[in-house]
Amino acid sequence: MLAWLERGDPFPSVERALKNPNGLLAAGGDLSLERLLEAYRRGIFPWYSSGQPPLWWSPDPRMVLECEALKVSRSLAKSIRNKGYEVRVDTAFPEVLRGCSAPRRDGPGTWLGPDMRVAYARLHSAGYAHSFETWRDGELAGGLYGVALGRMFYGESMFSRATDASKVALVRLVEILKQRGFPLIDCQMHTPLLESLGAREIPRREFLRTLTALVNYPEQPMKWTVTTRSVQT
Repeated sequence: MLAWLERGDPFPSVERALKNPNGLLAAGGDLSLERLLEAYRRGIFPWYSSGQPPLWWSPDPRMVLECEALKVSRSLAKSIRNKGYEVRVDTAFPEVLRGCSAPRRDGPGTWLGPDMRVAYARLHSAGYAHSFETWRDGELAGGLYGVALGRMFYGESMFSRATDASKVALVRLVEILKQRGFPLIDCQMHTPLLESLGAREIPRREFLRTLTALVNYPEQPMKWTVTTRSVQT
């Protein structure tokens, strides 16, 4: 039976998550800073459509991208070299949220509703959520955002308005994570795009063991103010 959370209720064990739909653990609760941080520390994330109560997930298996396993195709490397992209970090977080929430050709894109955007903006203000933005000719061409705890990065969403723009942001993200000693990106659930970039599925139990080790590094949250005009391939 799906657990219902009242404000202040703890999350149930992730072992109680449903198999169908895969990983659905609980409903209800709130999107406070404390609730979200506790969820991420336990390998749980919110994902639901506007107008619903919050839904909380911990799928099995879990999609992850090891930073050393990132695959940069020839076409992506060409885009990095030739399309005039500039990647900035934490300079346009609200704009990236709006880009990620826009309707898409392969789906409605309504899961990142106003309440979720407010919640992640709060995480950003507290120094936990970060945006990687791909710019060209002064215009935001794409990007991604996610949450960093300790040495664990949780990728949340990405968007593109130009060819490979979100992938270029991901390449820069991986560069920064390597520099900061982050070995892994949580990608949550399988998609063909993520798989093409080197992500793979692992059992939830293995993911949680790795997560426990990484989130406990004593790093202080902060804005990642980094600007670059090139990424390595």
